[in-house]
Amino acid sequence: MPDKKSSPDSQVKYPSLPELTLRGMLLGILITAIFTASNVYLGLKVGLTFSSSIPAAVISMAVLRFFKDSNVLENNMVQTQASAAGTLSAIIFILPGLLMLGYWQGFPFWETLLLCACGGSMGVLFTIPLRRAMVVNSDLPYPEGRAAAEILKVGSQMRKDKAEGKGKSGKSSGMKDIVGGTFVAALFSLLSNGFHVASSEVSHWVSLGRTSATQLPMGFSMALLGAGYLIGIASGIAIFVGTLLSWGVFVPYLTSVMTPEAGQAASEFAHSIWASKVRFIGAGCIGTAAVWTLITLIKPVIDGVKMSIAALRDNKTAEARALHHTDIDLDPKTTGIIFLVILVGLFVAFYSFVSGFNLPLSISLTYVFTGILVALLMGFFVAAACGYMAGLIGTSASPISGIGILGIIVSSLVVLGLSKTFEVFDMPGGAMFSTAFAIFITSVIVSIAAISNDNLQDLKTGQLVGATPWKQQVALIIGSVVGAFAIAPVLNLLYQAYGFTGALPRPGMDPTQALGAPQATLMTTIAEGIFSSTLDWNYIIFGIFVGIAAIITDRLLKHFSHGKLALPPLAIGMGIYLPPTLELPLVIGSVMGYIIHKKLAARAAVRSPGHEQEDIDECNHHGVLFASGLIVGESLMGVLIAMLIVLSVTSGGSENPLALVGPDFQPVADWIGALCFIGTIIYFIHHIFKTPFTPEDNDK
Repeated sequence: MPDKKSSPDSQVKYPSLPELTLRGMLLGILITAIFTASNVYLGLKVGLTFSSSIPAAVISMAVLRFFKDSNVLENNMVQTQASAAGTLSAIIFILPGLLMLGYWQGFPFWETLLLCACGGSMGVLFTIPLRRAMVVNSDLPYPEGRAAAEILKVGSQMRKDKAEGKGKSGKSSGMKDIVGGTFVAALFSLLSNGFHVASSEVSHWVSLGRTSATQLPMGFSMALLGAGYLIGIASGIAIFVGTLLSWGVFVPYLTSVMTPEAGQAASEFAHSIWASKVRFIGAGCIGTAAVWTLITLIKPVIDGVKMSIAALRDNKTAEARALHHTDIDLDPKTTGIIFLVILVGLFVAFYSFVSGFNLPLSISLTYVFTGILVALLMGFFVAAACGYMAGLIGTSASPISGIGILGIIVSSLVVLGLSKTFEVFDMPGGAMFSTAFAIFITSVIVSIAAISNDNLQDLKTGQLVGATPWKQQVALIIGSVVGAFAIAPVLNLLYQAYGFTGALPRPGMDPTQALGAPQATLMTTIAEGIFSSTLDWNYIIFGIFVGIAAIITDRLLKHFSHGKLALPPLAIGMGIYLPPTLELPLVIGSVMGYIIHKKLAARAAVRSPGHEQEDIDECNHHGVLFASGLIVGESLMGVLIAMLIVLSVTSGGSENPLALVGPDFQPVADWIGALCFIGTIIYFIHHIFKTPFTPEDNDK
């Protein structure tokens, strides 16, 4: 595989500019703490979190512009550090299960801190050997990474033009594209998620028989439309295939052969079948595709490690280090020291947890070392899988909870074997301890998955703006540790204020006000099902066969089309697993991008003969910037609305403090949402095609 360390000059733009600065780290710490708190609340309430990377980049540029010597690389470091807030908070998808189980009565500060900090930092280390294979030498689109890079580059160009006293240049005019997309997405997000006068999604339920049903879903997320434009047609079609399998085959069939509960509506029955059975098919498919992905990455990863070591050996002089700064990871010695510190932290956390059950020392140590080993081995596997998924469709839409399902299954099976060997089930509370320990192990796995999912996206941004990888890795470790400090107090605050479904801290509390924590509920149910031998494995096993069929289909397509066609198996699994209202905007965006590119090629052949590719690239560049703006707008408005919700609820107010209408307005809101989405697509296409181009302008 070719070494690209000295290829495009654009990767070595800013070798002399400061990157990891004290003011940048302090700003990153502040943003991380605020965004982590907001994400933890939203995740526990509705099961969704927002990506904090792009909002952090925008905030960083707005604040650091008051310092004359700030630069694009410093802003990039701030967003890298703060991005941990949007991902490390995924720990809420599993950790509250310990309270629902009744094993914990609160979130112990030091144990929670060590779990999150060590898991997050390990996620950074595990992606170091993956960087070359999945970022440098890969054609994965990394939509959010590209969007963040475009924002940083355009902001830097505008500042440079202003400092030099220039007027509007071709580059600086790119800010119009970003601002336009940002305004459109932010306005729609305010109308839908704030005022509730427009729907963010709509579903039409279709009855196919006495009990059989399915849905015709549609989501109106502008950010996902923009991400879809960036991910490419192959991933978009693969996601659509997964959606068709899920809602066109599996749900209709299972609802036709199963019986709903008395009085249960067809739509509610179909949704419960998807959530409790079909998603397990998707998890099995994701797991199989992830194993295949890891197998295909073994050689590139080994090659990447060899090249990284060679780069470190060759970069002995200051001149060489400056030249190759975009290709230097954390050196092996520093990585080894951090790894040992993480191992010590994990040992302390695991031993503290296990010692509470009063097992003999030898058995306790066996549980501790086995738990750490499972977390690390499974962690590297999920790091590769999550990094690949982030490269395919972006961080926000990656199914971390699906990886969590695989983690809880593996952890539970290992702990089940240990507990049977040591006859722990014969002890009082043995079953509860075993279930809790499996959840504890999975918490580390989820932390590793979340940060690795985010880190490769950040490294892609860094590659595009000319950042130094090892400095980004340090920044994300700092972000992981800062976020870990914030998570335990926020979790305890929310638990004491509202409780979780099935786990209320005080008698007499209103269970309807409890935080749902849907993913944690699902993980706990799976763990309990494994230890009680009541888990239905059929759907997971069937999902494995679906994954094998997807891999074979993808290989055959690539073979007979000579690499021109592909159907990524991981994307098919995500199509089955993810809610369809999240998937269809991605699919529409990818199809739209494919058609636009074809039309641009036909037009360029007529209006700019001899300069066709330059014409296409110029138009597509404006499309990428506008799509990036869509991601920025929804992300920023999501942060603002999240903070308003937290402030409102914690002060005894409404969960929808900005709502202007009630439930009766829903039919009208559905139409408004659909019209806004269609209007955005039309404007998006028009915006790209109105891009002027003359060879003379392009040559300047």
